[in-house]
Amino acid sequence: MKVAIVGGGIGGLTLALALHDAGIEDLYVYESAPTIKELGVGINILPHATRELCELGLLDDLYDVAIPTQELVYYSKTGQRIWGEPRGLAAGYKWPQFSIHRGDLQLLLLRAAIKRLGESRVITGHHLARFGQDAATVWGEFLDKPGGTVVGRAEADLMVACDGVHSVIRRTLYPNEGPPKWNGVTMWRAVTEAKPFLTGKSMIMAGTFARRVVVYPISKKHADRGMSLINWVAELKTADDQPMPVQDWEFIANRDEVLKAFGSFQFDFLDVPEMIRNAGTIYQYPMVDRDALPTWVHGRVLLLGDAAHPMYPVGSNGASQAIIDARVLARELALKPSMEEALDAYDAVRRPATAAVVAANRKVGPELCMELVEERAPNGFTKIEEIISVAELEEISARYKVTAGFDPAILNGRESLSVKR
Repeated sequence: MKVAIVGGGIGGLTLALALHDAGIEDLYVYESAPTIKELGVGINILPHATRELCELGLLDDLYDVAIPTQELVYYSKTGQRIWGEPRGLAAGYKWPQFSIHRGDLQLLLLRAAIKRLGESRVITGHHLARFGQDAATVWGEFLDKPGGTVVGRAEADLMVACDGVHSVIRRTLYPNEGPPKWNGVTMWRAVTEAKPFLTGKSMIMAGTFARRVVVYPISKKHADRGMSLINWVAELKTADDQPMPVQDWEFIANRDEVLKAFGSFQFDFLDVPEMIRNAGTIYQYPMVDRDALPTWVHGRVLLLGDAAHPMYPVGSNGASQAIIDARVLARELALKPSMEEALDAYDAVRRPATAAVVAANRKVGPELCMELVEERAPNGFTKIEEIISVAELEEISARYKVTAGFDPAILNGRESLSVKR
């Protein structure tokens, strides 16, 4: 079986490694960018995704660059502690949770793919322009995106769209879908070098869904010298009549605008305005997702990752779900008697599972505790137990873990997705 993977991001590179691990080695990754560089800011790899990367032999590589997240703590808009819980190994998982720079993860996956598959298998500067298929094969024509000239054509048995929220393949398959859906929230994202806060391995969220910050360290290199490279996301809900911000991951924000919105977020454990002032480049992007599709499979073409299920960055789940997509697809292709049965099985397992996460994230996922506290005590509280019970907080957290697939008991107990033990 020959597989053409369109997109060399986290989903596409993980799929390449997963297919190779499952014994499917005739594959090529086609990346639109001329080179794969350390772009973006921080992301989280939750234990269910860490397990898959661990079983692909990448655990030591992750420890070399990432921060194993120790705790997640929620705060009100005035910095009052609402709820905290251990994460990763500290929470009883067999696998850690990692906070990592997206670029570090992508390059880690790229190095592994080149080492295991060969450098010729990852082809950059190839932007998919069009594709087609018949009963026997699928083909794609690629352009040099800046110049617009044709640079190649590929034929394969299977084409997998790993080309993100603005997927060319999804747009071709669903031409009437329209742009991603914006919920009115503008996100500002950056990294700041600073002294560690709380445990040095803590992830915090403060505020409400209308105005909140998400903050966590992402670099072992900085931690080794007593510092933190802090990833942060500041989110602000705008008026309903405002136009959607530009959908460009590299669009540079106005720092003063961010400071104006979050100037009051000065907490005992973290000075958010100072963090914003000391940040490097601040990027702006709208918070968007898409509705679930009736199927991800169209003959010899299928969707994976953000091309299949873009979701709000709630619950730290986007990259993790793409990693799991890749592992499930590789397993089904290796074990099912035909490609058609494998694709149907992948669609049946992953599409409903991710649709549930998209829906949960639209309802603010595990951050519901912050909304309830704001609703019940907008002017603050003396004792959190008088506002929301521990049982209610635990139930909110546990419910989301089940929906997103990382309930510790279920994850620790389920069978491996590896084809060979």
